[in-house]
Amino acid sequence: MGNKQKILIVDDDENIAELISLYMTKECFETKIAYDGESALQEISGFSPDLILLDLMLPGIDGYQVCREVRQKSQTPIIMLSAKGEVFDKVLGLELGADDYLEKPFDTKELVARVKAVLRRYKASAPSAPVSNAKQVTYPSLTINLTNYSVIYNGRTVEMPPKELELLYFLAASPNRVFTREQLLDQIWGYEYVGDTRTVDVHIKRLREKIKDHESWRIATIWGIGYKFEVRN
Repeated sequence: MGNKQKILIVDDDENIAELISLYMTKECFETKIAYDGESALQEISGFSPDLILLDLMLPGIDGYQVCREVRQKSQTPIIMLSAKGEVFDKVLGLELGADDYLEKPFDTKELVARVKAVLRRYKASAPSAPVSNAKQVTYPSLTINLTNYSVIYNGRTVEMPPKELELLYFLAASPNRVFTREQLLDQIWGYEYVGDTRTVDVHIKRLREKIKDHESWRIATIWGIGYKFEVRN
């Protein structure tokens, strides 16, 4: 049991929560269920999940607020589950730091596939290589290290969810090269990701809120195409 990855299922619908738990257990995950936001926040500190499946419409503290509070102190991957399929709801969830968003009703096989994909990406972004082999790019006032998952901006550490950092590193590692949204989606989210290119735009927006333009570099929009990390000589 100790080697199993742990998933916290947060949903006030007991039937849905139990069904998800059943499928996750079959895939050799250890699961725990919370039926409201307050219980979820308590379980996160005690259960220490590797991933959170988070319903948005919860009694008391809703899923959006749970996501906000988790992101203030943890980068634990979060997949939001909701019957609300509007673009606004999806974008808001991603802006708050969710790693993926799945609309109800969903296919359980797709849910399992997304859980595994998010965990793979999160594991890939965790420290694994010796410091001497660090994947790092450095510019004036900015250092992005993919090995120890850190961003130093103006001398201070900037906290980022895994995909934000991976996106920033990918762009900065190829200065002045233009990437389409589709290329970025494939590179950062993977070919199995079932989403749209607005996901890229949301993450670029969040990066720009944390990393402002510098006199010698910036994240530039190439209208009608995509983005590049522009370095000025």
